[in-house]
Amino acid sequence: MELSTYKNNCEEGSTTENIVFFDLETTVPRRAGQRFWVLEFGAIVVCPRKLVELESFSTVIRPGDLSAVSLRSSRCDGITRETVAKAPSFEEVADKIFNVLDGRIWAGHNIQRFDCVRIKEAFADIGRPAPRPLGMIDSLRVLTHKFGKRAGNMKMATLADYFGLGQQKHRSLDDVRMNLEVLKHCATVLFLEASLPSTSNGSWRTDCNSTIMTRSRSHGKLVCREREEPSRKSPPTSIATYNIGYQRSVPYTRASLGKMTERVKNLVLCKGNGNQPLISQLLRHSHSLLR
Repeated sequence: MELSTYKNNCEEGSTTENIVFFDLETTVPRRAGQRFWVLEFGAIVVCPRKLVELESFSTVIRPGDLSAVSLRSSRCDGITRETVAKAPSFEEVADKIFNVLDGRIWAGHNIQRFDCVRIKEAFADIGRPAPRPLGMIDSLRVLTHKFGKRAGNMKMATLADYFGLGQQKHRSLDDVRMNLEVLKHCATVLFLEASLPSTSNGSWRTDCNSTIMTRSRSHGKLVCREREEPSRKSPPTSIATYNIGYQRSVPYTRASLGKMTERVKNLVLCKGNGNQPLISQLLRHSHSLLR
């Protein structure tokens, strides 16, 4: 049995509830009529504000039927009959498991369909009410929705391999810590993807809801400008592909600016009675925009 407690590093007075990540190791029924027996329980209580461990607990558990446990595990570091033969029964550790779980937010991989059911069954076996969660976060469901298209079958071993976190040990506390690492890696990837502009043909592009980062010369400093969304009263501006670097804004094309220059020239000739210095000044100004 392993029990560790850490100083609570969450801010005092916080209304955010702590989260308990947990995992069970069980027997695997090999034929009809056999049941699951809990062989190990592991949990880590986490402060959601800082993702620090506040408390951890793990214990191997002797099942009611030792013959259901294999003499030799097919898994690396797996649980064997010898491992659990002298372990406490579930009834002996039920109080601690209840205190760790009851009234907290539960989190884990595939806990809704498996671990929660096994916990309820184990407490029913000893005639006691099972702990109740304040809320539940099933990382299998969350990551399947947010991350699943790229990570195969979404099993913990597959996710660990995807992120290069090593081999899953199939021991409760180790798997809980791996679950936390997988979530951190997934969250980081999704955060970066949401923050980076999309790319096309090597150029940075923006979409209608993104923030455009541009460079301009302003006292030698880099200036970032956020494009405002067009309102219903103003026409939408076109979204252009642009390269990173210093750029000059060109509001008109050469053709349209040439026509504008010709109109200004004619206007000045009519009203200015041949004021050549004024014409030259306007022409120089218009051509400077094209440089």
